[in-house]
Amino acid sequence: MSTEVMTELAKETSPRRMGRIAGVLYLITILTGIFSAGFVTGRLVVSGDATATAANILAHPGLLQLGFAVYMIEMACQVALTALFYDLLKPSGRSVSLIAAFLGLTGCVIKTFSRVFFVAPLFILGGAHYLSVFGAEQLQALALLFLKVNDRGAGIALVFFGFYALLTGYLMIRSTFLPRVLGVFSVLGGLGWLTFLYPPLGSRLFAFLAIFAILGAASLIFWLLVFGVNEQRWKEQAGSVVVAI
Repeated sequence: MSTEVMTELAKETSPRRMGRIAGVLYLITILTGIFSAGFVTGRLVVSGDATATAANILAHPGLLQLGFAVYMIEMACQVALTALFYDLLKPSGRSVSLIAAFLGLTGCVIKTFSRVFFVAPLFILGGAHYLSVFGAEQLQALALLFLKVNDRGAGIALVFFGFYALLTGYLMIRSTFLPRVLGVFSVLGGLGWLTFLYPPLGSRLFAFLAIFAILGAASLIFWLLVFGVNEQRWKEQAGSVVVAI
């Protein structure tokens, strides 16, 4: 598809429709993340116990593969969501929206790459002949180590998502087409994710931060799907930006 055609399609998509699509993508992102991290990882990984974790993975290899696939769906939705929010929030500040998009996409790249370590235990514990130089306990320890590296990579990504949430929250507060309280929730959520600048603190607070982030995301999703973007105010603010330029 040519750039010209994509540009025309973007122009034909109303802000309200963009907002609703963003709401659906955001919902999918949240649900897939909860499923993979809460159900799959929670069922397979036993914290600090490499032997039990390896036994769970070998007993349910399909579940780990399913978790990886769902993680990829999550990240595809998050990339698309970042692009949509860039376009949706441009009237509040084109430059800030662009910077936010780059930060969000950087987080997506880091988090997607970290998922290689999530699926790696399947190869480590798969019994390949070239791994026979390692003992069973060493392979189990390596599998758990890779899962921990996956978690640390996701934590690094959360720092970038924290900066992204701060900027998008600022844009929502500046906007005339979305409730400012949604922006406040986003800013507070972003500050929470920035605790992962010091991973031990972020990990310690993660349960609380995740609950708050889900509540904030649920508020935004609900507004986008039920009430939507105020299209008239969006166009007015977009028009005033064009005039100012």
